[in-house]
Amino acid sequence: MESATITLPGQPDPALVVKRVLVQHVCLGLVALIALTEFSAWFFPTVAYHLPVTLRLIDVPMALAAFLSVFSLVLSQPGSQTSLPGLSRVPAIFAGLIAAIEFFKSDLGIEATLGALHPEVPVSGPLPSQAPGAFLLLVAVMILVVSTSDILRRAVDVLVYGLCIFVLTLVVEFAFGEIGIFGLSTQDVGSLPALACLALLTATVFLRQADSGVLSIFWGSGIGSRIARGFAPFLVLLPLIVEMARSQITLRSLVPQRYGNAVLTALAAGFLNLLLLVLAWRINEMEKEIHDLTLRDDLTGLYNMRGFYLLGEQTMRLAQRAQLPFSVLFIDLDGLKQINDHLGHNMGSKYLVETGELLNATFRDTDVKGRFGGDEFVVAGQFSLCGMELATSRLQATAAERSASSGRRFPLSLSVGYVTFDHLSAQSLKELVAEADKKMYQDKRRKKVQRQ
Repeated sequence: MESATITLPGQPDPALVVKRVLVQHVCLGLVALIALTEFSAWFFPTVAYHLPVTLRLIDVPMALAAFLSVFSLVLSQPGSQTSLPGLSRVPAIFAGLIAAIEFFKSDLGIEATLGALHPEVPVSGPLPSQAPGAFLLLVAVMILVVSTSDILRRAVDVLVYGLCIFVLTLVVEFAFGEIGIFGLSTQDVGSLPALACLALLTATVFLRQADSGVLSIFWGSGIGSRIARGFAPFLVLLPLIVEMARSQITLRSLVPQRYGNAVLTALAAGFLNLLLLVLAWRINEMEKEIHDLTLRDDLTGLYNMRGFYLLGEQTMRLAQRAQLPFSVLFIDLDGLKQINDHLGHNMGSKYLVETGELLNATFRDTDVKGRFGGDEFVVAGQFSLCGMELATSRLQATAAERSASSGRRFPLSLSVGYVTFDHLSAQSLKELVAEADKKMYQDKRRKKVQRQ
């Protein structure tokens, strides 16, 4: 028999863990490929002339920093055969030194870079001036991510989140420059390869840190994790879309600026409220799923004993308040032991499922239908004595018709007992169930006498 794997809400989803590791490998592979391409272009100028226009070159130091970062992250990969957490800090430190020189080179009076090996190679500028700072922050994360200290790992959570905001700023600036809005142009936003390296490395450390800490909420199997994964992309993209739409409205003078801002603000508010509605609906659906898991019988879909008493008590109180009659029906599937012994437990389960289907077909959705375990079923609802007699007769007639039409070896036979509750009575639901159970056994003994 195969054992099912149960994932608790606070634990990572195993399927997502595998996908996350695969995405990290892809990101690091792409960064290594970009860095090697840039090296080739600098040392072999003919390669540069064949690169697409969008793949403008970065200088050698930043390409080297990106390659060292890949090396560091490969060495710090948890569970990998190449995992050497202590050694992974060495390439990270060298990458940090390179980024620091690039960051402070204007203050140090360094005008040339190692990238100027071939003046004839077409270059369109390095990353924006803020990018070396982002690389320094990335290096700090790579050095601290292998730490076992809880305090440092919490600090890494903050650093990774700040790094994501930093890089997102650069990506948005690049997008605005490519579109040509807010006074930016392609000359202001630096090279695409360098920015791609920085974004891919940031994605890698984000996924790596998601193994533990606050960011692990994105990869768990609980309700909060699924909601976070579903709504995070919308919340990240919404401000970008709003700003781009505002710029287009302003540039094209489609409407006066004050009206354009009002329209976009209203649309953003409407979209956020729509997200709120979807979020609330999804939470309610998940809450219902949890509710069903704890209150329903897995085999028949009817309420289990706990669910029956919880819902039955509410139904009974409503009947008392409205001064309506209330009835409880107790049902026993006859001969279940013989069915299991002669036909197997799988066939016995089919009889139980069929009994649950009969109850659903015979009684109303507002009636509380449950299975107490084994071969015992119970129904509670706002029935008069006459109404319960009619419903019981219909239930047994339907069971007899099914048995006669299918030609089974063992008939689908039900023993029943029911009681009706007067709204003035002080009996509890459990007392009514016990009384209906006694009457069911009277019906079962009467059948045995008739067979004899």
